[in-house]
Amino acid sequence: MRVMISTRSKEFTAASDIILRGGLVALPTETVYGLAADATNDRAVARIFEAKGRPQFNPLIIHVASMDMVAQHAIISPLAQKLADAFWPGPLTMVLPRRAESPVSLLVSAGLDTIAVRMPKHELARDLIKKVGRPLAAPSANRSGSISPTTADHVKTSLGDKVDFILDGGPCSIGLESTIVLVAGKSVSLLRPGGIDRTAIEKAIGKPLVAPQQADMPLAPGMLKSHYAPRVELRLNQSAPKDGEAFLGFGPTNANGPYALNLSESGDLNEAAANLFAYLRQLDALCAEHGLSAIAAAPIPVTGLGEAINDRLSRAAAPRE
Repeated sequence: MRVMISTRSKEFTAASDIILRGGLVALPTETVYGLAADATNDRAVARIFEAKGRPQFNPLIIHVASMDMVAQHAIISPLAQKLADAFWPGPLTMVLPRRAESPVSLLVSAGLDTIAVRMPKHELARDLIKKVGRPLAAPSANRSGSISPTTADHVKTSLGDKVDFILDGGPCSIGLESTIVLVAGKSVSLLRPGGIDRTAIEKAIGKPLVAPQQADMPLAPGMLKSHYAPRVELRLNQSAPKDGEAFLGFGPTNANGPYALNLSESGDLNEAAANLFAYLRQLDALCAEHGLSAIAAAPIPVTGLGEAINDRLSRAAAPRE
């Protein structure tokens, strides 16, 4: 299959036609690039799992363009509506009770009675959803478990001809996946840290987040222990690399050189989040090119977006499953 990269209106129409025919389109969001398919088409959703090499017990997020579309597929409690009012469109995914009559493929929910929903802020993504007129299932547009894509070129490198069309919207502004919360009854649980930090969520709902209950299966994407991983070993909380290692820095550091990148020399966590996946990819490529054995990563504060950055780094450093 030929990979096409464009945002021109004629080819934008072609992208929507591909989705309606059961094809796969990579599209930009403010978080990362997603691999989108018609969420109501079983075969199209199955193609997502095949293209990514993704375990089918790992649920997907559906992306919508309006609250009316959400209401067709999920039950919106007053608490969920409060979160939607505060953060949608934006980098928040809510896991909500699934409506029994929803035509969304059961593969999307991995057999659960919940469904993960997000309304992206990126206008190109929302415009495509509106044109298709259906929710789009859209996990990150990369091989399962590998580094998430924040540019169209990342998608092309990772998936090649497994995707039918790539809509190029430029680099992702946040560069880190959405925060995922489970809204159940009168409580909200944080399932995955992301582009919105817990403090902002707690302020919006007026109470603390609760710890999620243990589950036999993942309730949402990004919950597998090993995820977002480079090909080489990643060592965390290092002040400097060992011989034969690349270095992922943060803030002022003396660890410079040809195999070092700094997420943010000023210690800006927003800048660090936006650079995280792109820099991991660059360092991974340098390791392959120069025979380096690992990437050493500097400590990142666990505040604000630092919680999400540390979550991604710890999963990237975990033993491969």
